[in-house]
Amino acid sequence: MLTYDLPYISVSFGSANVVFKMFFSKHVIEFVNRYFTFQMNHLYLLLLVFLSLIITPQPVPVAAWGFQPHRLINRHAVYTLPPSMISFYKHHINYLSSQAVAADHRRYAVAEEGARHYIDLDYYGIDVPRYWVQVIQEFHRDSIQEHGLLPWHLLVVRAGLVQAFKDKDTKNILKISADAGHYLADAHVPLHTTSNYNGQFTNQKGIHGFWETRIPELLLSDFDLWVGKAAYRDDWYQRLWDIILESHQAVDSVLQFEQELTTIYPEDQKYSFEVRLNSITKVYSAEFSRAYHHALNKQVEKRMRSAIKSVGDFWYGCWIEAGQPDLAVKFKKDQAYNPEYQEIADSLWRQQHVLRRSE
Repeated sequence: MLTYDLPYISVSFGSANVVFKMFFSKHVIEFVNRYFTFQMNHLYLLLLVFLSLIITPQPVPVAAWGFQPHRLINRHAVYTLPPSMISFYKHHINYLSSQAVAADHRRYAVAEEGARHYIDLDYYGIDVPRYWVQVIQEFHRDSIQEHGLLPWHLLVVRAGLVQAFKDKDTKNILKISADAGHYLADAHVPLHTTSNYNGQFTNQKGIHGFWETRIPELLLSDFDLWVGKAAYRDDWYQRLWDIILESHQAVDSVLQFEQELTTIYPEDQKYSFEVRLNSITKVYSAEFSRAYHHALNKQVEKRMRSAIKSVGDFWYGCWIEAGQPDLAVKFKKDQAYNPEYQEIADSLWRQQHVLRRSE
């Protein structure tokens, strides 16, 4: 049977289902549906292929995807900052958002970059030494490069950002802030803490992009990403490991629920096809994705919220430890950048109760 699902058609040959991602106009498919209700045979299939060649392709709107969650995390983190910081960060918010994915781009040019994005705790063990000097005594550097060094690299990034604030180096403040946001976001992804990072050992290839990209792109409008104000922390050694361990504890559920749902949803309901960058791509279906999100109890949204809060805390803490330098020196000195005004505003900011949308 021929079914209509703009802008595509699905063709059934007896018990076999074949999905054709052809650019049929709505009128052509309605015409075929109205006048040709039949079990498809080879003759009609050839007719459809012929029509696909002569009909002008119809544009298909495609939602933004890929690196978008990283960009959103950095963008939302800006709004957690106090008045003395937010004027500077908001002025550069587009840079911080766009450069949130720079670290991923460097993976193709810098051999050492990849290991900075993950840590295989199933290799190291959860009792792995927390301090770098201990790690390099226990593990060979080649093994560390293979199995990741995300939490230790974040401490290097933190030291760099503190120094950039002390130097009032605008370029490095922005660059390191953007990178810090990326690495912290990676630390909140469960599959960045395991060697089975893409389900390749459990016959679940593609699950990494499913959790990290597909779920946000489909359900982002339902996410509550308002996390309130940044807080100062003086225990970042412990905090980074708390984040990593929280992520790692979720690995089993990430894999298990996808496996369980796969036994319920047949192949043609688990996946669908979409046009992306002028090519047909097999993706997890919206129905399967929503079921997975529900089974995980909104885990993706919760980790994204936690990432936003952590990025804000990280930036804020580095600024505090650098002595709270004046970030407005490069701007016009109006009331908003007056030191006395900012001191009052910061005091009010620290005392305020910031409501979430749900409250």
